[in-house]
Amino acid sequence: MNDINENIESPFELKISFDKLLKHYEALADSEDEFIAAKAKRVLKTAKSFPELRDGFSNPKILKEREKEISVILQDSFSPVLTKNEIKTASVPLHNLIFNSSERFKNIIKAAGDDFELKIKNMAEDDTYIIACTIILAFCYGYDLNFRRPFYYKIPDANGVMRYYKIMYNADFTEIKPKKNAPKITQEDYEMLLDNFDNLELWKEKFPPFSYTLRGFVISNMFDVTDDQSISNIKSSLIGVEKRKDETFIHKFHDIFQSLLGIKGLKVGFSIYNKESDTFERVHGIGMHSYLLNDMETSKCADALCNWSYNKLLREKKYFSVSDVDRMFKKSKGKAPHIKTLYEQGFKSAIFAPIANDSGLMGILEIVSEKPKVLNSIRANKLEDVMPFIVSAVERSKHDEENLIEAIIQQECTSIHQSVSWKFRSAARQFLIDKQRFGANATFKKISFEKVYPLFGQIDVKGSSDSRNNATQKDLILQLSLTEKIFEKLPKEEQLPIYEQMKFQIKSYTKEIKADFKVDSEQQISSFFKSEIEPLFRFLQKKNKSIKDDIDDYFSKIDDNLGVIYYYRKNYDDTIALINKKMSSLLDEKQVEAQQMYPHFFERYKTDGVEHNMYIGESITKEESFNVVYLYNLRLWQLQVMCEMEREFYNNQNEYPLSLDVASMILVFNQPLSIRFRMDEKQFDVDGTYNARYEVVKKRVDKAYIKGTEERVTQSGKMTIVYSQKEDETEYLRYVNFLQSKSILDEDVEILELQDLQGVTGLKAIRVSVLYHKKDDDKAFYTYNDLMKEIKA
Repeated sequence: MNDINENIESPFELKISFDKLLKHYEALADSEDEFIAAKAKRVLKTAKSFPELRDGFSNPKILKEREKEISVILQDSFSPVLTKNEIKTASVPLHNLIFNSSERFKNIIKAAGDDFELKIKNMAEDDTYIIACTIILAFCYGYDLNFRRPFYYKIPDANGVMRYYKIMYNADFTEIKPKKNAPKITQEDYEMLLDNFDNLELWKEKFPPFSYTLRGFVISNMFDVTDDQSISNIKSSLIGVEKRKDETFIHKFHDIFQSLLGIKGLKVGFSIYNKESDTFERVHGIGMHSYLLNDMETSKCADALCNWSYNKLLREKKYFSVSDVDRMFKKSKGKAPHIKTLYEQGFKSAIFAPIANDSGLMGILEIVSEKPKVLNSIRANKLEDVMPFIVSAVERSKHDEENLIEAIIQQECTSIHQSVSWKFRSAARQFLIDKQRFGANATFKKISFEKVYPLFGQIDVKGSSDSRNNATQKDLILQLSLTEKIFEKLPKEEQLPIYEQMKFQIKSYTKEIKADFKVDSEQQISSFFKSEIEPLFRFLQKKNKSIKDDIDDYFSKIDDNLGVIYYYRKNYDDTIALINKKMSSLLDEKQVEAQQMYPHFFERYKTDGVEHNMYIGESITKEESFNVVYLYNLRLWQLQVMCEMEREFYNNQNEYPLSLDVASMILVFNQPLSIRFRMDEKQFDVDGTYNARYEVVKKRVDKAYIKGTEERVTQSGKMTIVYSQKEDETEYLRYVNFLQSKSILDEDVEILELQDLQGVTGLKAIRVSVLYHKKDDDKAFYTYNDLMKEIKA
C-alpha cells in the first residue's frame, strides 16, 4: 500500500500529522517547570528536521522510516510505566492502520493468533462513510448531531474465549478542512439529511468522496468490558422471542457464558421445575439440553438430587458448584444422583443455579465443563448479575406458555370459534371495566347473535348401537368360552361343588347373551369375571400346574385396563375413532376455504360419526357486508363437502378394522334465528321458544321414517336433504342438478314426505345417490350398490 487512502471510500482525504500535538509541545516549551520545558524542546527538535510530520503524509512507508521520531513525539501519550497495563493505540482516523500501541495491546493481538483481523464489531461499512459526514457537520458547520455511540473490538484470548473491548477515542489532535470542490452545506441540506440517515447516495452527494482533508491522528483507549457485554448479550438474547427460536441460539448462549466466565468449551443447559408434580422436565427447543436429566424426559426432584442439593436449590433457592465431579463421585460412592449423572456424561465440574422469583422455583440453569475445578463457587458469583435477566425471560416464557395453553384449550375444548371471538373479547373488556366500577356486582354480558341463518349436517354410522352390541356379545361369549374350557380341564379329584355352580352360571350367561342381549348384561357379566373368576384363576394359577398354561393364555387375552377381553369392541371403537378422525380432518381442512369465502360460525362434534353446525349473518361478521348470496354459497359448499366426505369414507373403507356403513343428512332451515352462548354448558344454542323448534328437528330427524312406511329417510350411499318450504326444495334441486353435472350425484332423485315428529309436522326430503369412484380411476363412477359389490368381490 503506497497511500492510506487507497481502497477506501470516504469524504476525507486522510493525512497523518502530528502538528496539533507539536503545537501543544510549543506551549509546554515555555513552561516554568524546567523539566517539562526541556522535554518539550527535545520533542520539537526531533520533529523539526522532518517537516512531513507536521505537514502530513499519506504514504504509510514514512511511518516505518520515521518510527523512532514518532516514538519520541508520542512518548508522553504512551507512558513506558503504564504500557503493560493500558490498552492503547495511535491510529489513522476511521482507518484500521495502527502505528503505535501499548505492550498490553500488542500482547492481546498476539494471543488472538496470526489469522486474526482487527475490526470494529458494531460498525457497518456504509455507516463509516455517514459517520465521517456527521463529524464534518459538527467540526465545520457546528451541527452537533450527538452521534456518539460506544464501539467495540471483539478479540479472542489465548484460550479462544471471546473478549470485548470498548474503544474511547481522543480526537484532540485532528483537524478537518473543506477542499475547494466541497459543496457548502446549507440549513436546508442539514434538515434533509436529518431524516435520511440510511440514504448513502444523498450523503455522498452532499459530501463527495475526498472533498475534505482530515489531518492528524487519534489515540484510542480500550477497556475490557467482557463481563458487561456478556450480560448485555444475555439480556438481548433472552428478550428476543424470535432469537430463542433460532437454531444458533443455544450455541451463541454457550459462547456468551464462555466469555462471561472466561472458560472455553463450557455448555449451558436448562430444566423446568413442575411444582404440581415436584419434577424436573426437559425444555423442548432447538438445541436445548438438560445435563441434570441427561436422556430422561422428566424426573422426580428427589430422584435427580441428593438431600443437600435438593434443599439448596428448591428450599433455599441458592446456587451451588461441583468443582471436581470425579472426587465427589468417589466420595459419595456414586449415590448422589446429580453427581452420578454428571460423571456418566464425562463432565468434570458444574454449577447449578435456581431460576426463581417470589412465587418460587421455575427451573434450573445448568453450566457444565469437561475440565475439573474451572467451574467453582468463586466463578459462580458472576451469575448474580445475569440471573435477573434469565428469571425475567423464564417468567415471560411461562406466561406465553400459559397463554398458549389457554388458546389450545379454547380451540380444542370449548366452542368459541374465531368468527365470534371478537364479541367475547369485547364482553371480557367490559366485564373488567364493570368489575373496577361495581366490584363483585359486575356480571358478564350476555353473548348472542341475532338474525343468523343456521346450517346443520351430519355423517352418521348406520346401526352403530347394533354394531357395538354385536361386538360386545362376541367378546363376552369368547371370554365365557375360555372360562368354561378351563373348568372342564380341572382334574376330577379337584372338582368342587362351587365350580359346578360357576360352570352353570357361565352356561346361563352364554344362553342369555345369545337369546336376548340386554343393555345391563355387559356390566353384569363383566362384574362376574372381575369379582369371581379372576380371583379364582389367580389362585388356581399358583396351585394347579396342569391348567397353568391355559390360565396364562386366558390372562394374556384380558385387557389390563378393563379386566375383560376387549378384541371385537376394540375393533369397533378404533373404527369409530378413525372414521371420526378422517371425517373431522377433511371437514376442518375444507372449512379453511369456506371461511375465506365469507366468515361464519362453525362447530363440529364427534359422536358415532361427525355432525356440524354453522351460522352465517351480519351480526357475526360485525360488518355491513352480508348478502343472501353468501348463504346460498355456503349451502352449496356444505352439500359438496358432505358428498366428498361420503366418497372419502367409502374409498378408504379398507383401512378401517371393521366394515361399517354411514349415512349423510343435511337439515335446511330457511328462517333466520337468534343464538345465545350458554355459560353453564359452554356452547351456543338457539334463543327463544319459536327457534327451539329447530333444535327439536335436529335431534329427531335422522330417525324419521318416510310417510306410510317403516323405511328410515337416511340411507347408506344416499344424500338426504330435509326441509319444510317449497323454495328450499327449488333451491336444493338446483344444487343437486349442478352436482349431477359434475358426476358427484346420481340421477335417482326422490322427493319424500316424512312422518310427523313429536311437535313437528310438514317435513319433506330430497334423497339422491352419491356417486363414488376408485382412487386410480377418476372416470369410472359407481353407485353405493356397485361399490359394495366391488368391495365384496
